[in-house]
Amino acid sequence: MGHKLKVGELKESYLTDEDIWRVFTNVLSNKSAKSSTYKYALIKSLIENLYQVNDNVELGYDQLAYAFAKIYWNLIVHHDLTKQNRGPKNARVVTEMKKFQSEHGIPKDFSFDKINHKLQLKLVSKVKSVMKENVFGALWGDTKGLFYEFDHKREYFRFQPAVREFMMKYQRLLVNLTNYHMAKMVEELNEYPSTQYLLEKVESIAKRGTLKPFERILLSYFEAECFYCGKDLTKSNRSSHVDHFIPWSFVQSDQIWNLVLACGACNSSKSDKLPERGYLETIINRNDHLKKSAEDDSTLLLRNYHDQKIILLYDYSIKNGFDDIWLPK
Repeated sequence: MGHKLKVGELKESYLTDEDIWRVFTNVLSNKSAKSSTYKYALIKSLIENLYQVNDNVELGYDQLAYAFAKIYWNLIVHHDLTKQNRGPKNARVVTEMKKFQSEHGIPKDFSFDKINHKLQLKLVSKVKSVMKENVFGALWGDTKGLFYEFDHKREYFRFQPAVREFMMKYQRLLVNLTNYHMAKMVEELNEYPSTQYLLEKVESIAKRGTLKPFERILLSYFEAECFYCGKDLTKSNRSSHVDHFIPWSFVQSDQIWNLVLACGACNSSKSDKLPERGYLETIINRNDHLKKSAEDDSTLLLRNYHDQKIILLYDYSIKNGFDDIWLPK
């Protein structure tokens, strides 16, 4: 059985978009056996980390386990959607989450990002063991070894390069499809009457509760001024905001190289839009400065970053329909 595998190798070196669509369609359709919501959560975790790969298009298990843990904490604990599989016993991730919450006395209304950082790491480690046993091999089997390879001993995951490019090209569509099918399955398992209600929960689970930690980091290395219009943010009647340069609804993760300080007016009017392309050079220069001046802890936030990533992100966001370009008034 695929989910018991400890190593999975890539089967093909060349795939067309048509080949990849065919496999994705099968994975999301009723042709693929779905005993749990794990496969959807892994696809969502991969999408969140598309721009976090190293130069060999590899991801560490910890990166994926963090995204996976965040998804299930907010479904199972925060929203009380505790049925995540078809079997008579709870899915192991449910058992681990509920046990962890009870042992550490964490209120159920806490979103994942409110949990103490050290406790987050402990939970991610437990979730990683669940993924090794039940997740990586299962989706590898469903995709016939065409999409990625993995190795439990080395704890690495490597995309088939064409598949990653495909996922970036059709990212918005894949997010919507995965969210919908995951919501449908959670609806069925938990006997909820409204897919729309659950869709809102599935769509919102990746977003952080607060960007304040990033605000403190940015203010410690840069002047308190709006990235877009240059307004001074230190005056008493002006507050600073943290904005996703590439809209969060596309990138679906919080990376300091994509976060900027903004005034309230710019943050509000920009909303879900893409800034004018001229700002790309500005943020690239900003990130270069951050890499050179940041302390060790902040440098970790720029791990695997290079200029081409944010350029790719910008270009692929346009291809995914974010073509309403914004400039400050």
